[in-house]
Amino acid sequence: MTMRLKSSCIRCLLDKQPDRIPAEASEEQKVECLQRILKRIGEARGEESAPVIVRDVERILKEMFGSSSDFTEIKRYYNEMMLEKAPGLRRKIQEAEAPFRLALKYAMTGNYIDFGARHQVEDHKLEELLEAAPQVKLPESVCRELEADLETAKSVVYLTDNCGEIVLDRLLMEQIRTGYPDAELTVLVRGEAVVNDADMEDARQTGLLELGRVLGNGNGIGGTWMEELSEEALCALKKADVILSKGQGNFETLQGCGLNVYYLFMCKCEMFTERFGVKFFDGVLVRDRALCGEP
Repeated sequence: MTMRLKSSCIRCLLDKQPDRIPAEASEEQKVECLQRILKRIGEARGEESAPVIVRDVERILKEMFGSSSDFTEIKRYYNEMMLEKAPGLRRKIQEAEAPFRLALKYAMTGNYIDFGARHQVEDHKLEELLEAAPQVKLPESVCRELEADLETAKSVVYLTDNCGEIVLDRLLMEQIRTGYPDAELTVLVRGEAVVNDADMEDARQTGLLELGRVLGNGNGIGGTWMEELSEEALCALKKADVILSKGQGNFETLQGCGLNVYYLFMCKCEMFTERFGVKFFDGVLVRDRALCGEP
């Protein structure tokens, strides 16, 4: 069994919950809500991870207090913002000495647009990060492994994460299509609304359907939890020669899955900065097999 649940994630979940309860709720409702949430956390299996628990906590809050936050406008805003930037970034990628690697850097940087993490999403900070992206250092050995795997891959699955970010994912997918034309590309988005995570509506808005097969993953978890994937999404994942996984939530739910996964994300919480020995907003490119001690 892969132990995915972390004590730091439990602490984070507990810290967030009192602020999620409406101020007008009665004391009895507050107690009941927190008791139900504590019960769910207490019953969590070790192989589960924070995104799975968060989905169930959201269900409790919605059942007791009605609809949750609506991120529709935020998603549209960041999709449109990044679509405006895409032509300029695409030119930079095409003119680069190593286009695929620059596209990797931009896709990694886009993971900043995350309203589920414990940080403020600020437009000026996003601009800073995009400007600095070409100078980001990628791990050479992992890049070579990824490129070698893509050379022989017949099937590639790309796991998306957030709105806006998926425009930069598209730029990377374009490089995969150009550089590795023999690989069939399948893209997974969330099957239901999850904070500002990308779903089929975002895929349509940003033109992902032009690049390959796009599937909803069949659930509303902020990650890729194999136990609850749709049959079609699970089949695509298991058959893939290469899986490129974006974001912390996908890492949390997939790590140790035994598939050929390359994780690409930006560290936005202490658990990740401590695990990988990096600073906040540093990027990570890592292969699942290396984390599991496989060659």
